Amino acid sequence: MAKILVVDDEPDLELLVKQKFRRKIRENIYEFIFARNGEEALEQVKAHPDLDIILSDINMPVMDGLTLLSHLPEANPMLKAVVVSAYGDMQNIRSAMNRGAFDFICKPVDFDDLDVTMEKTITHVKQLQETIRAIKENNILKMYVDENVLNFMTHKEFESTLLKNEMQEGTVMFVDVCSFTSISEHASANDVVTLLNDLFDTIVKGIIGHEGRVDKFMGDAVMAVFKGGYHLDRAIETALEIKDQISKVPPFTAGDTTYQLQISIGINSGEMITGNIGSASLKRLDYTVIGDVVNVAQRLQSTAKAGQIVISEEVYQKAKESFKCVKLGEVNLKNKAKPVVIYEVTE
Repeated sequence: MAKILVVDDEPDLELLVKQKFRRKIRENIYEFIFARNGEEALEQVKAHPDLDIILSDINMPVMDGLTLLSHLPEANPMLKAVVVSAYGDMQNIRSAMNRGAFDFICKPVDFDDLDVTMEKTITHVKQLQETIRAIKENNILKMYVDENVLNFMTHKEFESTLLKNEMQEGTVMFVDVCSFTSISEHASANDVVTLLNDLFDTIVKGIIGHEGRVDKFMGDAVMAVFKGGYHLDRAIETALEIKDQISKVPPFTAGDTTYQLQISIGINSGEMITGNIGSASLKRLDYTVIGDVVNVAQRLQSTAKAGQIVISEEVYQKAKESFKCVKLGEVNLKNKAKPVVIYEVTE
């Protein structure tokens, strides 16, 4: 259904419009709303944000049609106006067009011509609305889906290659917000979500700033992946930066307890499987990385204390020339037959 606002001070016009378009009104193709001048029209625009087009006279009391046109972009930028006026001279036509009118109809009105013009205008507006809706949906999609997936989805072989995977060299980083379970037990739900989102925003900015990719949010933890040149260096630099940023966040009070917010980080580097993991039949897939490198990174994070960035012996050998590290000792990691030597990156 198209919603149309008719703006004219002629008292008989409302009845005439309803008579001429009674079939389309009855079939819910058109819905008409009426106003007697530009001021009333702006009130109707505010009251009906789903309006599609306006049919407006020029010469009206209180506020004329040309003045109304100048207010429409601010009131509703999606609206398109068709001027319907007895003043059909070129000056008025040019004035209306310069103020954003989509078309111009001269009185006395040829209703067949008006109907065609309305259909043309409505089609244009619907196309604009679809475009805006697609842009919004795409922006929302970008919030939840990795850029690689978006690029992949536009590929012509998307359907046939959906489940293909590959091995890639990279670095995985797990960042956990410490003591968050305790905070969530003592603070309101709104405060907990707001705090966590603010912390995540700081963490994400650091990851993106070093050309990393946020793979997923896991409760109060973030998983990030770094690929390409110097991926390990960029990951460690990110960890040091976000650790410093989080340390500057003011303490958070929940109940009778005040928390100094901190994070713990685990980093591991090597060859990982990259692909769309999930259920194809449910059409629920995550473009992510899996493998031993990822598992170890998560377990390294679980061994890290508040404020620590923990890496393995293997990663230490790759990073020791660029970063200052302190040996922490040996730990037993799940599914590892032998203890693993771990280090803390300090600067």
